[in-house]
Amino acid sequence: MRFVLVHGGFHGAWCWERLLPELEKLGHQGLAIDLPGHGARRDERSTLADRRDAILDVLQPGDVLVGHSGGGYDITVAADAALDRVRHLVYFAAGLPLEGRSVLEATGGARDDDAGAVTQLMDDETGMLAFLQPLEDGRLAVSDLRGATDFFYHDCDAETARRAFERLTPAPHHFNIEPVHVPRFWAAQPPRSFIRCLQDRAMPASMSDSVIARLGVEPLDIDASHSPFFSQPAELAQLLVRAVATTPAGTLSPA
Repeated sequence: MRFVLVHGGFHGAWCWERLLPELEKLGHQGLAIDLPGHGARRDERSTLADRRDAILDVLQPGDVLVGHSGGGYDITVAADAALDRVRHLVYFAAGLPLEGRSVLEATGGARDDDAGAVTQLMDDETGMLAFLQPLEDGRLAVSDLRGATDFFYHDCDAETARRAFERLTPAPHHFNIEPVHVPRFWAAQPPRSFIRCLQDRAMPASMSDSVIARLGVEPLDIDASHSPFFSQPAELAQLLVRAVATTPAGTLSPA
């Protein structure tokens, strides 16, 4: 199998570097890409369509799409445009669009049971806003190593966390406010799964539970932070392979 690996905000293809050899050991191939506005493509325009096309440019029939964190929105939009090429979608501690709503609205918790978790997550003193710096061009930069470590890498060794922090790039924002319409995706009910990180501080449990319920799946768990591609790459590789063999327990919900 070939896994197309789609990173989340601030990260790039580099975040999968420890996972790729672990997939190879299991007899599988991984392809890690940079979305426009991130990594080696940090200066490129980054609309939802730009990001979708970056995935479609490499997607081949039979591929498994893996989206981490914010990458869950991107794999959904790409799958909607090319369902015939997607074998399975893995939402790895990842978001899922709400039909007709923006990424920002979906992340902000259109469901009432998410509201408290989102408020705490985005608190400007104790949450992510405490270490995110708005730039003049509208992007957000991760400005503090300790904050990044606490939210993304708390189960990683200090050198791994530091090196990851140094490679983070400011995240574009405009794609977050575009409404997402993926009618073919909802109608097709494609094969899908969710990997839940039990120590995740970037995606609170109520948020992941909401996505799991809307996906209609039983989650696969890993006892790790938001970034097991660094802290537990071998275990994550095994879980990705397991995920492809799962079948949804329920139906996919657009809202």
